Amino acid sequence: MKNLTNIFSLALAVMLSIVGCQMDEPELDSLISSSALKYEVTQNPDDPNMVILESLTPGAIPMWVTPMGRSTKVKDTVRLPFSGSYQFIYNISASGGFVAGDTTTLEITTMNLSYVDDPLWNTLTGGVGESKTWVLDLNEDGLSKYFLGPMYFYGADNGWQGECLVEGGDCWNWNPDWPGNQWVADVGNYGEMTFSLDGGAFLTANHPMIPARGNESGTFFLDVNNYTLNSTDATALHTPNNEACVEDWGKARVFSLTDDYMQLGFLRKTSCDGAAMLVFNYLSKEYSDNWVPVEEGDPEPPYDGDANGDLTTNTSTSKTWIIDLAYPYNWHDLGGAALNEVATLGTDPEGFAFTTWSPPYDADIFSGVSMQLTKTADAEGEYIIETGAGSFEGNYTVNEKNEIDFGQAITFFSGVGGWLTFGTTADNKLRILMAESTAGAVNGIWLGQKAADKDEYLSIHLKASGGGGATDPEDAIKSILTSTSWKIDSDRTYDVTTTWGAEQGPIIFSDFATWSWNPLPGEHYAAGEADVDYGQMTFMENGTVEILQRRRIYTYEEDGETMVRNGMPQDGDMLSTDEQVTLMGIWVLDLEANKLRISVPVLHPWTGDYAVVKWGDLTIQRVEENVMILKVLRDAELSGEDEFLMAYVYVPDNG
Repeated sequence: MKNLTNIFSLALAVMLSIVGCQMDEPELDSLISSSALKYEVTQNPDDPNMVILESLTPGAIPMWVTPMGRSTKVKDTVRLPFSGSYQFIYNISASGGFVAGDTTTLEITTMNLSYVDDPLWNTLTGGVGESKTWVLDLNEDGLSKYFLGPMYFYGADNGWQGECLVEGGDCWNWNPDWPGNQWVADVGNYGEMTFSLDGGAFLTANHPMIPARGNESGTFFLDVNNYTLNSTDATALHTPNNEACVEDWGKARVFSLTDDYMQLGFLRKTSCDGAAMLVFNYLSKEYSDNWVPVEEGDPEPPYDGDANGDLTTNTSTSKTWIIDLAYPYNWHDLGGAALNEVATLGTDPEGFAFTTWSPPYDADIFSGVSMQLTKTADAEGEYIIETGAGSFEGNYTVNEKNEIDFGQAITFFSGVGGWLTFGTTADNKLRILMAESTAGAVNGIWLGQKAADKDEYLSIHLKASGGGGATDPEDAIKSILTSTSWKIDSDRTYDVTTTWGAEQGPIIFSDFATWSWNPLPGEHYAAGEADVDYGQMTFMENGTVEILQRRRIYTYEEDGETMVRNGMPQDGDMLSTDEQVTLMGIWVLDLEANKLRISVPVLHPWTGDYAVVKWGDLTIQRVEENVMILKVLRDAELSGEDEFLMAYVYVPDNG
């Protein structure tokens, strides 16, 4: 403890400087001498390691300097787990200036390790007598090893594990990936910080990215009950980008803490884009030094269905496929993303074209290709392939990668435009990349030929010709629509995992190719309130529809006026309307536009009613016997958010 005197002399000097700059502190009526200051620094007789501080100077706001940090409480308690010589300084701000009391020195001869006998203390420091070093999760190569980047953003009222500390408070989060948001933090060496319990609770940190801080040495205290971490004379690692945007880098809120990683949040000033928690992401140095990147395999196409069944079965075990003359082919990357954006289709007057170039097109050659597949076993079948140059027959197999092995080399077409050729690979295979379905039946597939010299596929677009027992898609959808009454899937009875995310109710925000977000009721206004039955809808064969819609309208008072709440209700709102209305309308299918149109609003959560203009203009994503997924267009002006197709999930109402 021999360095404590110097440490606290420095702390007092810093304190004097800080207080001298604060012009809005409450002041006493007149300047008093240090001898007139009244305060007590006492030890708890039952626990000498517990020191009680009490300011007795009338009207004064104290400025305590303690071994565990600074405090402005009139009465405070400092718990010191280790024996040693400790100093306490009492200061106040008076009208005539700053007044400092004498330094109180306590010789503590006992130890009370119960103060630090907690898993979080051990995780942070390595335990009593040990130390543990941490680094920011961004290195000089711009690499984050565990998190998406070195810093996340949370609401001012978020805390431990993202919990909202204030009901209805400022709670949200955004976790930016650093490669796509490099403005968050400069790349570089952010140094190291070490938390030690060797003879005391000490924090050392070096800040090579912030020269004004340099090397720091101080103390810290971890409050395991309130998940806070306070430090004196040393600060946790952080970015220079935000150095001026935090009032006190010595006050942190602990968001997470494990053996390998830690997140500390610091309150951002209102003047820096508004109050928020800047949450910095750290790794233990041991984890960082021993980290080995996970070797990721090649991305996989999105198709993950029953390949042999989808290729062959509607109502029989055979299906015939032909090339889609409107959109016959494209190139795709290994994840199934199209490498060329389509500008016009083969059915357009301009002909089939990409936005950046005009690919070769020959309707006569494409229309001469057909492929009939007949299922003979779970992963086997027979095929007859017709091309303009001849026919191929044989047996095929389908493997776990959805590759079709035809057992021989097959050329579907060649020389289109003088150079475009499509056929099987050198090992006689083609792969299903994507599938399209209507009314539960797959009626379109992309069949890809893997390039031998690059990571891409040349893919042809095939559609079911309607032969082999296939049912009419419009009749199939009408049959499904009218077979039952439907309700919003608030209970997630339909839940399908895909390569890009999940299809699950009650609502899906997704591009249905690379990502999805599926909020539950109560988590987003478009998902509705939790535990609320919004009604049901029934489609009749005569083209009419009956919708029983629950309307829940909340109001609130503002400036003496009664306002209608748009979105989720908030504390203090009044439920002014809770009624079920019956809407009668007509419905029509427009499969050419992939639309279901209803003359009345489709069944929906009333919390989102304000955000959509045309609740009856529905884009079909999926219609099957056990589920309907219908999209409505969120209006940018009404919602205050980007225009987006929100997909509602409906399931049969068996209640």
